[in-house]
Amino acid sequence: MSMMKEFKDFAVKGNVMDMAIGIIIGAAFGKIVSSFVNDILMPPLGLLLGNVDFSDLAVTLKEAAGDAPAVLWKYGAFIQTVVDFVIIAFAIFMMVRWINSLKKKEEAAPAAPPAPSKQEVLLGEIRDLLKK
Repeated sequence: MSMMKEFKDFAVKGNVMDMAIGIIIGAAFGKIVSSFVNDILMPPLGLLLGNVDFSDLAVTLKEAAGDAPAVLWKYGAFIQTVVDFVIIAFAIFMMVRWINSLKKKEEAAPAAPPAPSKQEVLLGEIRDLLKK
């Protein structure tokens, strides 16, 4: 088997394609969540805390000197990133929970009873003949 054919077989398998689609959708979902946190959630939260802009929250570790910029510890950006993570983690948790509930419903469906064995079929025929 040539390397190109082997690579083609690998690349077009369902799992690889599903993973690629998941990564693309995940990246887009991450952007949506970031925008939600930065543009929708944090401004009212900052307003409630006294007009605080979380992206500006920082501690100056070293002042700017000449051409060297100041060294900042940006804990506000970290808070926003943690909120992003919590929202994404919760959304993934809810999706996995939903998928697991679907799997449980499939497993809970009663299985069809197994077909009778040849011996049982023969015994049934003998019983029916004896009744006649």
